[in-house]
Amino acid sequence: MKSLFLTFFLLFTAHLCIAQTNPINVIVFGAHPDDCDIDTGGTAILLARMGYKVKFVSLTNGDAGHYAKGGGALAKIRIEEAKEAGRRFGVEYTVLDNHDGELMPTLENRLKVIREIRKWNADVVIAPRPNDYHPDHRYTGILVQDAAYMVIVPNVAADTPPLKKNPVFLYSEDGFQRPNPFNPDVVINIDAVFDQKIYAMAAHESQFFEWLPWTSGDLDKVPKGEKERLEMLANWRPSVPGKATMAAMKKWYGDKASEIKHVECFEICEYGKQPTEEELRRLFPMLNNP
Repeated sequence: MKSLFLTFFLLFTAHLCIAQTNPINVIVFGAHPDDCDIDTGGTAILLARMGYKVKFVSLTNGDAGHYAKGGGALAKIRIEEAKEAGRRFGVEYTVLDNHDGELMPTLENRLKVIREIRKWNADVVIAPRPNDYHPDHRYTGILVQDAAYMVIVPNVAADTPPLKKNPVFLYSEDGFQRPNPFNPDVVINIDAVFDQKIYAMAAHESQFFEWLPWTSGDLDKVPKGEKERLEMLANWRPSVPGKATMAAMKKWYGDKASEIKHVECFEICEYGKQPTEEELRRLFPMLNNP
């Protein structure tokens, strides 16, 4: 047991040294407070533990997503929940002041996204694909896509210095099939931090224990105790990896793939820097020692 612990400690220390020697900045965009958490929370925890700078950005303030609350009062709740989630994840969390349900891919919003990416000096940008049932999710994907090249153009959003190089843009996973299904290029094993991810997500009480259960008609089934709520959230979206995900898991984790219970997957967006496998392993050092 001591030998196993020592091996883990040395691997973790090596990862930390890599991150501190070659600091990596990661920014994640979501449409609403809690979107980044669901899609990228476990990966964010792992990267933050290795010394990476990780930032979550919600493009709307979530002021419409509730059955009994709304407007500025709800936005204030959602912002405070996001701040608490950020503390639990170990990341910075920013909520922009756009109305929930009214996000549009305007020039003004594109410039906001460009500035966020530049100010974070991002090496990696993660966002949803523009394939989704919710217009805010779709337009978040479009806005980040539209920023992908412009972040290096000096005369666009000239008040914020441009990046010297285009970041790697990644899509977070979704299950939509049209016009094309999600293709997992990177798979991150989050088993070691899954419980922390669930605990951090639980900070969004108004979403996970009020609004979403109400939309599914299960509000009366939400438990009162914290332990029971965490268990409910942990089982909220049980998933069975499809063929594409299993193939990617085997690529990155070999024979250990079958032992993994929880993963987060990402697809390389063709609009940003196109990383080699070696570059992906540098950006995500946990892939070097599965």
